[in-house]
Amino acid sequence: MMFERFTKDARAVVKGAVEHAEGEGAGSVDDGHMLLALLDREASRASFALASLGATRRRESIEDALGEARRRGGLSQADTEALAGLGIDVSEIVSRVEESHGVGALAGGGRRAGRPGRGWSGHRPFTREAKDTLVKSLRMATARRDRQIGDEHILFALTVRPGLVSEVLADHGVTHEAVERVLYGGGAE
Repeated sequence: MMFERFTKDARAVVKGAVEHAEGEGAGSVDDGHMLLALLDREASRASFALASLGATRRRESIEDALGEARRRGGLSQADTEALAGLGIDVSEIVSRVEESHGVGALAGGGRRAGRPGRGWSGHRPFTREAKDTLVKSLRMATARRDRQIGDEHILFALTVRPGLVSEVLADHGVTHEAVERVLYGGGAE
């Protein structure tokens, strides 16, 4: 089992991601939840990299960016701009949907009707993207010949997987190259 190869810090990130999903009432755990769990960590390799790159100081901005993207149904800013180039105004679509169905209707929060303030309880599956991130973290650890998967490998995986989380990280100065420089002094893998 891959989870056995995770360090204590990496396991805490996965568990923290589940807790973030539960706190939101989300039906599944996604990459954004893993990023928030990484930002929660202290005294780990990933927390050192995030702090060194200023991400922990900009946590509120990161959370806002993730929240805005969830409001857009998970579309990244790049997706939104690409659609705008085709004449599709995502903010107008979001506004219309929210007028009819309420603020955050596209966010897919997964809250059950009749249970205000409480999310769905029980097992929360990981999205395909989140699973791919964990597999990528394994591959990155293997490529470095590391025996275990640390939280830094999860951070690396989040920075290289295309999509919303890597875009938000890059917008906040956290790229694969920057993390590599902070943790290993530069150079390519």
